[in-house]
Amino acid sequence: MPLTLRFAVRSDKGLVRESNEDSVFAASHLLVVADGMGGHAGGEVASAALVARMANIAPIGLGDDPSHAVLSGIAAGNEDIARRIAERPELEGMGTTVTSVLLTPDARFAVTNVGDSRTYLLRGGELSPLTRDDSLIQTLMDKGRISEAEAAVHPHRSVVTCAVVGSTQLAPAVTLLPAAPGDRLLLCSDGLTDLVPYEEIARLLREPERESVAGGLVELALRAGGSDNVTVIVADVVDEHMTDAEGFPTSAGQETQDASRRGRRSLLLGGALVLVAGVCCLLLLWG
Repeated sequence: MPLTLRFAVRSDKGLVRESNEDSVFAASHLLVVADGMGGHAGGEVASAALVARMANIAPIGLGDDPSHAVLSGIAAGNEDIARRIAERPELEGMGTTVTSVLLTPDARFAVTNVGDSRTYLLRGGELSPLTRDDSLIQTLMDKGRISEAEAAVHPHRSVVTCAVVGSTQLAPAVTLLPAAPGDRLLLCSDGLTDLVPYEEIARLLREPERESVAGGLVELALRAGGSDNVTVIVADVVDEHMTDAEGFPTSAGQETQDASRRGRRSLLLGGALVLVAGVCCLLLLWG
C-alpha cells in the first residue's frame, strides 16, 4: 500500500523576536524544519538557503538507501551558505539547525537532524523522539552532570554543538525506520520544546485534527512566553489514495499559513462590508 503524508504547518515569530528566522517545507514525501542563527539577516538567509536545497529531494529514484538523497540536500545547502558568506562577509557566523523526514516509496522514514530542532513519532498513542540534540545540554546529560529537570532551566540550553554553517566538515547521521499508516510525526524548532513540557506536547498530539493540533502547539509556546520563533509540522501517514483536502506542498519563512488565512478572511470581510455599504446607499437614494 503506497503511503503519503498529510500535514499542517504553523510558524510564528513569537512575542520577543523582531523577525522569524525559522524556515519550513512540507510535501507529501518530505518534511523539513530549519532554525536559523546568526542575527536578523544571517539566520533567515541560512535557514532559507538550506530548506530551498532540501526541497529538491525527489520522492522517486532513491534506491535502497535514501540516505544519499538526504545528505546531498544538506550538503548542497551547506555549500550555498558557504558561498553566501564568501559573497557577503557580514554574514560570517550565520548557520542553521535542520530536522527532516523523508518518506520513501518502500514505506520507510529517513530521519536526520543537525542541531536542536527535533522530530517525534506518535505511534499507538505513545510519543517517542526520533532525533537527538546536538547541544551542550545533551552532552552534559549524557555525561550525567545534569538531570532532565536541571536541563529544562539551564541558562545555556540553547547552545548547539553542531549546525549547518558552511563548514566542509558536516556528516549528519540518517536513521531509517519503518513507516506505518496511522503514524503521526511532529517536527519542530526549539521555540516549542524549550517552553512546552513533553507531556503537554504528547497530550495535544493525541488529538485527532492536525490543523488544530499544530495551532494549539504554537499557542502553548506563546502562552509560555513566546521567547523564540516557533515552527511546527504535524504530519499523518496515510494511504496515498485517501481523500484529504490538506497536505499540499507548503514552504514558508516568516509568513505562515495562519497569516495567509487571516488575510483571506480580511479580504472576504472587507468585500462583504463594501457590499453592505453599497446596498445601504441604494436604499437611501430610493427612499
